[in-house]
Amino acid sequence: MNAWNHLKTIMKHKRLVRKQCFQIGLYKQGLLHDLSKFSPTEFWQGVKYYQGTRSPNNAEREEKGYSEAWLHHKGRNKHHYEYWIDYCCHGSSGTMLPVPMPDRYIAEMIMDRIAASKVYKKEDYTDRCPLDYYYEGTHRAPLHEYTREKLVFYLELLASEGEKACFAHMKEHLVQKKDE
Repeated sequence: MNAWNHLKTIMKHKRLVRKQCFQIGLYKQGLLHDLSKFSPTEFWQGVKYYQGTRSPNNAEREEKGYSEAWLHHKGRNKHHYEYWIDYCCHGSSGTMLPVPMPDRYIAEMIMDRIAASKVYKKEDYTDRCPLDYYYEGTHRAPLHEYTREKLVFYLELLASEGEKACFAHMKEHLVQKKDE
């Protein structure tokens, strides 16, 4: 039963992200979003740790001290800020630092957060939920300042003015704007 429920959760999430990405003109990203979730590494761990109210990666992490599924996922999906952490190019210190995410991936990251909040919060979802999620943990994450600035701006816009205004602004300023 967990396999079926996990598959339904993935498909609902992907459907929401696709719909939202299409609204702002990210057609390719909307279609390709989270395809790695169907890989054996991610899918079967998701089945094993499925709960329906939060990411199975959290339960796997609590049991094992890490999430094999998450480690696989973040390295293959550019809409996760963790993908954009690299070794510093100055000297040989070996320090890992965040680099700025391209705008189109910031937009997809925001859509991912909105969809995940809708899937897990269900009828309790409000446009403030993705911002609350950010302040529950991501605010301490190693994001490049440019990425953090854009993420917080759009999550606050979503919370204060709703999806329609947020998506219109994202379409004009993140998607239609050419990456530097």
